[in-house]
Amino acid sequence: MQQRRFGAHMSISGGLYTACERGRRAGCDVVQIFSKNQQQWRARPLTDDEIARFKEAQITEGVPVVLVHDSYLINLAAPGDELWHKSLEAFREELERCALLGVPYLVTHPGAHVGSGEEAGMRRVAAALDRVFESGAGDGVTVLLETTAGQGSSLGRRFEELARIIEYSRYPNRLGVCVDTCHIFAAGYDIRTPEQYAATIEELDRVIGIARVKAFHMNDSQKELGSRVDRHTHIGEGCIGLEGFRALVNDERFADLPMVLETPKGDDLAEDVRNLKTLRGLRADTNYR
Repeated sequence: MQQRRFGAHMSISGGLYTACERGRRAGCDVVQIFSKNQQQWRARPLTDDEIARFKEAQITEGVPVVLVHDSYLINLAAPGDELWHKSLEAFREELERCALLGVPYLVTHPGAHVGSGEEAGMRRVAAALDRVFESGAGDGVTVLLETTAGQGSSLGRRFEELARIIEYSRYPNRLGVCVDTCHIFAAGYDIRTPEQYAATIEELDRVIGIARVKAFHMNDSQKELGSRVDRHTHIGEGCIGLEGFRALVNDERFADLPMVLETPKGDDLAEDVRNLKTLRGLRADTNYR
């Protein structure tokens, strides 16, 4: 069986390059980061030294950064022009930072329609993406639309919503999907048993196509199936349980994809170490570290 690429979201406190060192200490194969303070709209431009140090750290630590998650402030589905344009410019900046850093994927939540309706929201997202792509920002970077739990008016709860956004965009070749296990479970897609997992992946393939899936966020769920509440917890300690994750980490169709933890953290990396050990222990190949 092919070795999986397990990892975790890592802090950039002290500099972007520090995420790679933290990832190595936690035992990550790959890492996801924010490229800036995710609670702020704008960021200081990256310097040549920061970029070089970041790229060098990935080599020296042996832990590539394969995913950047954009700011939670961004809402590409916003019905109001002021927030939509502000989100569009912030998203453009996120994409450009990805390209400068050499990170292949930018993960984004589709956004919330805030009462304008799902159809209007999906078209708004596609229009924003197209405008950014047309500007030439982030050439070579693929945007991954993340599945969501569906809290409030958030888009992305159903596979069909992500498929429609991709369909509406004039740049489908620039778009992929990041599947969050907690989010799809909270949205009503059951993956607790091998049979339920297989049925959910079959639906994912039918609606979106598994070739569009480029990454997984590996999170158990504090809340029950279909709760539409986004609450991550440690692998095997939530409502999904170990068997669903066992099915996923042994699914050869996803052998090449990064599988990244976004589980709760303490003051050190102990939780990431434990969760990574749990995921690796579920592999059928017992020789996998």
